[in-house]
Amino acid sequence: MKNGKILKKTASLSKSKLLAFRQCDKRLWLEVHAPELREDSASTEASYVTGNEVGAIARQLYDPKGKGQIIDVQAEGFEQALAQSAQLLAANLPVFEAGFRAGGAHAFADIMLPLRKAGRVTWRMIEVKSSTEVKDYHRDDVAVQAFVAKAAGIPVDGVAVAHIDKTWTYAGDHNYSGLLVENDLTKEALSRETEVDTWIRQALKVANQLKPPKITTGGHCSDPFECGFFEYCRSQEPQAEYPVDWLPQIRSRALKERVAAAGVIDMRHVDDSLLNAQQRIVKTCTVEQRAHFDAAGAARALAPHTLPVCFLDFETINFAIPRWKGTRPYQQIPFQFSAHWLDRKGKLTHEAFLDLSGGDPSKAFAEALVCTCGSSGAVFVYAAAFEKSRISELAIRFPKFRRDLLKLNERIVDLLPVARDYYYHPDQQGSWSIKSVLPAVVPDLNYDQLQGVQNGGMAMEAYREAINPTTLPERKAQIRAQLLDYCRLDTYAMVRLWQFFAGRNDLQLFEFA
Repeated sequence: MKNGKILKKTASLSKSKLLAFRQCDKRLWLEVHAPELREDSASTEASYVTGNEVGAIARQLYDPKGKGQIIDVQAEGFEQALAQSAQLLAANLPVFEAGFRAGGAHAFADIMLPLRKAGRVTWRMIEVKSSTEVKDYHRDDVAVQAFVAKAAGIPVDGVAVAHIDKTWTYAGDHNYSGLLVENDLTKEALSRETEVDTWIRQALKVANQLKPPKITTGGHCSDPFECGFFEYCRSQEPQAEYPVDWLPQIRSRALKERVAAAGVIDMRHVDDSLLNAQQRIVKTCTVEQRAHFDAAGAARALAPHTLPVCFLDFETINFAIPRWKGTRPYQQIPFQFSAHWLDRKGKLTHEAFLDLSGGDPSKAFAEALVCTCGSSGAVFVYAAAFEKSRISELAIRFPKFRRDLLKLNERIVDLLPVARDYYYHPDQQGSWSIKSVLPAVVPDLNYDQLQGVQNGGMAMEAYREAINPTTLPERKAQIRAQLLDYCRLDTYAMVRLWQFFAGRNDLQLFEFA
């Protein structure tokens, strides 16, 4: 009984719940008995959208003549979807999202294609994934799928996983032939029947327990999936005042073993001899609730970069299915930048680029970037690898700007190592992201003050909405303003961090507004 209600016995588990069981017994139990406790992250929700988009393209590629039919379990209902699946499979035409139930489990196959062998019809089953490689849990996925289909009496003669080829380049004209690459897993999937049958039996036993299994949070909570029950499970555990996972980069074997073997959750219970210099600073500052700042060291690190200097930040979009000719799946395409310039006299100016036309913004971005950044002066970024990679990619795509872009890359200076090497505040909780460091260094600035867009993921989603043809002009204008404010704060934040680390309190910089 749970909350005064008698738990109903589970007779059949979906494939997704079986995969949840493969990750964690407790996750399965919660999926069955307390799904309302799940809180999917924005990235998880986005992955569902991407999966649907890739699935739609797959149906076009595997059924170019449009002879197949798709079953919508949400619209039809579970039982009706199973009945409709049986009818369509009997017609020997391609079926998408065909459902099966047998052996204590049920599943819906992405693609079922009929094959004729020796005068009889068999089926080739393809699971479509939005990843760029076959992962271990994909192998479990198709093993379950094949087991349920065969147990339901479907003659399965082929099993494959189709995933995105990240090296493929879109040629335009809505031609996505070659986007997916297929991996035949027939032999492996069909040989795991006994193994899958064992999973189902074990999973049903867990699902029908009156109480959830006693499992603590750990690495399994994000491997292979980010679990939506993590916050709930963690809230049921003893809470550390100073969590050990705030210690950065726990990599040494001795430290890992100490944490795992003793069940350490608070950094105060970790001996200093097991910590590196940076971890000891984090521990000391956290426990003593004080900041660490090597002002002289930070100033020395920045001293070679004299005014004028520029502060630069990019926003990008990475479509799983390329929209623009010459681009690849998941390629980071920059659509926006913000640049703050600080001249020799300490005067601060700002320039920005944002393309919401819906066309490929890359060339215009590259041209505007070269023009804005000029040919001299240090260009500060935060976590330089991202911006430098995007600039290098633009240089390859647009030879006209290659020389200027590569020279720009040579001028880039990363502020992250300065923050990491010389500063730490307990409010950072082990993170040196700009969103963690900024409130500690400059309390009057905070991303929470922004409307609509407050992080990179939100910027991507806002961009997607803005370029959607159905988005109204007034909403698009609102998104434009929000994106400009967000990216501008990113570079203004760098200005203020630079001022603090360089010890340039003599400069009266404009407030962000």
